[in-house]
Amino acid sequence: MASTSSLALSQALLARAISHHGSDQRGSLPAFTGLKSTGSRASSVSSRRRIAQSRNKNRSLRPLVRAAAVETVEPTTDSSIVDKSVNSIRFLAIDAVEKAKSGHPGLPMGCAPMAHILYDEVMRYNPKNPYWFNRDRFVLSAGHGCMLLYALLHLAGYDSVQEEDLKQFRQFGSKTPGHPENFETPGIEVTTGPLGQGIANAVGLALAEKHLAARFNKPDAEVVDHYTYAILGDGCQMEGISNEACSLAGHWGLGKLIAFYDDNHISIDGDTEIAFTENVDKRFEALGWHVIWVKNGNTGYDEIRAAIKEAKAVTDKPTLIKVTTTIGYGSPNKANSYSVHGAALGEKEVEATRNNLGWPYEPFQVPDDVKSHWSRHTPEGASLESDWTAKFAAYEKKYPEEAAELKSIITGELPAGWEKALPTYTPESPGDATRNLSQQCLNAIAKVVPGFLGGSADLASSNMTLLKASGDFQKATPEERNLRFGVREHGMGAICNGIALHSPGLIPYCATFFVFTDYMRGAMRISALSEAGVIYVMTHDSIGLGEDGPTHQPIEHIASFRAMPNTLMFRPADGNETAGAYKIAVTKRKTPSILALSRQKLPQLPGTSIEGVEKGGYTISDDSAGNKPDVILIGTGSELEIAAQAAEVLRKEGKTVRVVSFVCWELFDEQSDEYKESVLPSAVTARVSIEAASTFGWGKIVGGKGKSIGINSFGASAPAPLLYKEFGITVEAVVDAAKSLF
Repeated sequence: MASTSSLALSQALLARAISHHGSDQRGSLPAFTGLKSTGSRASSVSSRRRIAQSRNKNRSLRPLVRAAAVETVEPTTDSSIVDKSVNSIRFLAIDAVEKAKSGHPGLPMGCAPMAHILYDEVMRYNPKNPYWFNRDRFVLSAGHGCMLLYALLHLAGYDSVQEEDLKQFRQFGSKTPGHPENFETPGIEVTTGPLGQGIANAVGLALAEKHLAARFNKPDAEVVDHYTYAILGDGCQMEGISNEACSLAGHWGLGKLIAFYDDNHISIDGDTEIAFTENVDKRFEALGWHVIWVKNGNTGYDEIRAAIKEAKAVTDKPTLIKVTTTIGYGSPNKANSYSVHGAALGEKEVEATRNNLGWPYEPFQVPDDVKSHWSRHTPEGASLESDWTAKFAAYEKKYPEEAAELKSIITGELPAGWEKALPTYTPESPGDATRNLSQQCLNAIAKVVPGFLGGSADLASSNMTLLKASGDFQKATPEERNLRFGVREHGMGAICNGIALHSPGLIPYCATFFVFTDYMRGAMRISALSEAGVIYVMTHDSIGLGEDGPTHQPIEHIASFRAMPNTLMFRPADGNETAGAYKIAVTKRKTPSILALSRQKLPQLPGTSIEGVEKGGYTISDDSAGNKPDVILIGTGSELEIAAQAAEVLRKEGKTVRVVSFVCWELFDEQSDEYKESVLPSAVTARVSIEAASTFGWGKIVGGKGKSIGINSFGASAPAPLLYKEFGITVEAVVDAAKSLF
């Protein structure tokens, strides 16, 4: 057992934290019998903080947030084994970080009690099948504390995290990287690390559950029924993305989303008093959340249990459980300080912590009785899945049509022949903006792909993204497929990541003006990293949007996304290419796709095709022989028309010209060398590219002797035709560039 004086210090530190937050929360303080705050304060607390605390002691304020009612819940497990299990989690984290000589031990040490209760007593999952559909989902939004999650997966019996994996924490090729990665470690739902992304992903996961439950559950058959849990910290709370996503969660009434706020008032720079003093409870209440405060997150197991029980009873809104903890709980000299946040404790402090918490075991050793206690999750998990499988089989017999749709969403298997629904066009078809052609594709796909849903950041009528056969997903109509994100691009992208990672057959799309990808680039990068096949519908793709001017005109954006790994950057030129881009985007479930679409009307070009888009780059016209044109003109999007017109001018002057659409560089890179040579023969060095965007990167396409026409400055406010002329995005510019190469 831990020494009384050492534990008294840790509890006193907790009391100090509650005293600080209690002054803001206006709630009564719990009694810590026999404990006194005799230890020195963390060095990060300023004199200004002490003055504020002194003033706060004299306040007489009403309670804002009610603490969990512990008397209503009986412990489900013997408290001694809970203590031992919680400390097992702590020391697995401590030992792994110490061995790696890097990591974040503080969060796992502080959050171990709430995490233990979640994984051992509350959550439903099958450790031998991490992908069982109806499992509860857990997201560690504060991803730096990932040893907490690895320890839980190890104890619960997941094959992905063995003892040796814990010993390889943060090492190359291990299953236990420095932040949780869903593509590396089965049992990890989403990739977290950039703060705030995880809680937004959790909103997406909870949205998916609410949507699928509303669509497929029947009064006599509930086949979709699971919770989404998350742990987020002060850093997540500070990031704006969390407020965007949590605002939507409250608006949508995601009652099966339960988030635990690790309220330890420590960040990397020190005490949060230096930069974060808002009333989080009141903010979440204003966002439409139910809020509970667990005052003793260190040892108040029954408080945590009661809070979860209360949260589950609230079905019409998400719940935030603020759990006041001591970061680095149990460390005699580093608990409650920034020094335990992001560095190994050090050999001496590890030993001191072992002595403090009465832990006689060797590094990475899990006591036999703890192993035995957790071992039940393997048979229990198998039973949970088996029961659900039987329930689904009965559902399938009674509701075969709905079952087929749900099975498609669960497995990711697209309906046979779905792509035949995509529209096709001829040169005689009316010209149109590719954003409008995109809307035709979206609505065609929605009719045949049951997991297709999405929306826009308050620009649906401009992005042209409404599904005409569906209503709006709202609190009272969660079965609908139009998602209204409001002006929240960053939250939108991260929520869509959560939707995509919920089930293989859920295919979310989201939309805004292309320039506003700047607001959600962090979420888009996580899409690529975590293999979430979100479809980003980005309209107003160039100076062609006209009068709104340079604030709205993307320049460097296409090049920046071409540089992003595992991302498909499409810029279709007409209807066939837009349909081709969607065909690829829907099938690429582990790669996000970005479609840059025009505001201005474009013609349906001869030679374009859905099949050509699959190659990334392909020839749309060529009057040469023997794969030896005099010049190759290369265009994308609205400039492919310009390249085609320039080709006609040059051909009239006796030159042989090949016109190539380079709709998606990444797909072209995947083609064989033989195919690439058939499109861009190495012997032909006379090449001209044209794109109303930065020329960055085009050198690898046109080569050292080629020419690139583009825009390497910001745009301007004027009608689009004038802008194209002023910036030299013209047929004449292409012809002149080509002639300079002969």
